[in-house]
Amino acid sequence: MAKQLIGVVSSNKGDKTIVVTVQTRKTHPLYRKQYTVSRKFMAHDEKNEAEPGDKVIIVETRPLSARKHHTLSKIVEKPVLREDTLSITKADEPERPASKSKAEAEEVAEEE
Repeated sequence: MAKQLIGVVSSNKGDKTIVVTVQTRKTHPLYRKQYTVSRKFMAHDEKNEAEPGDKVIIVETRPLSARKHHTLSKIVEKPVLREDTLSITKADEPERPASKSKAEAEEVAEEE
């Protein structure tokens, strides 16, 4: 049985290739303190369906290239908010009240 790893897609810049960051918790042998170790694996994504931020399962396979030894098994979870959807356009911004010019301010002062 091939090893399965769960991680988060950190890049999909290559054609049919994704970079998956897998984080594991380890315990220091002497101090017994837990710490996080992260490794990056390149995986084959045949349909180019994984996006950065997706939680995925990758499976070990035969070497596909010099650095690719895994394939995308399935996408477990898509993120609720993605960085590319957070860009705010001018139409989405709330309107600010216009500041009065000096002439308008003087007219209001004269009327009072």
